[in-house]
Amino acid sequence: MSSQRILMIVGDFVEDYEVMVPFQMLQMVGHVVHAVCPQKRAGDYVVTAIHDFEGHQTYSEKPGHRFTLNATFDDIEPGDYAGLVLPGGRAPEYLRLNARVLEIVRHFDQAGKPIAAICHGPQLLAAAGVLRGRGCAAYPAVQAEVQVAGGQYVPAAERFDNAHVDGNLVTAPAWPAHPAWIRRFLEVLGTPVGV
Repeated sequence: MSSQRILMIVGDFVEDYEVMVPFQMLQMVGHVVHAVCPQKRAGDYVVTAIHDFEGHQTYSEKPGHRFTLNATFDDIEPGDYAGLVLPGGRAPEYLRLNARVLEIVRHFDQAGKPIAAICHGPQLLAAAGVLRGRGCAAYPAVQAEVQVAGGQYVPAAERFDNAHVDGNLVTAPAWPAHPAWIRRFLEVLGTPVGV
């Protein structure tokens, strides 16, 4: 297997597990992952939030960790990357207001490169206009945005552990889906998976 370069776009209050776990899992199989945030440089950090399902009508939120960026947003060239990862949390709600972020999402989609988005990450897919006529799993609170953007919302499984593939898009409802979501993303990337 040859190493591929993967771009991950994050922001303050990204969901802790949804940035930390994929970042580590993709490196574990040999890929190079560059995590970037608009207006921040390599060595800067974003703060994360931990979202949990504790029986309330929505998730709870607790302080997470500092996640150190290893690349500079202004220096990246989307053409240098084989895939894109869009974690969830609260970061996508403000990242979708950044024209360059949306341009990058469109680049990956138009080039047919794999895009993995989880939880609230599909807010970026909706804002970039790449969901029309396509299936997309997301956190249930994002259902309306997926549908307004012309996408078909794929409901979460009982334990939020499902992933959905529609062409180059690999989407999932929340961090309990990491095993399925990352496995499907690796398959779309062409990375050998499992036994």
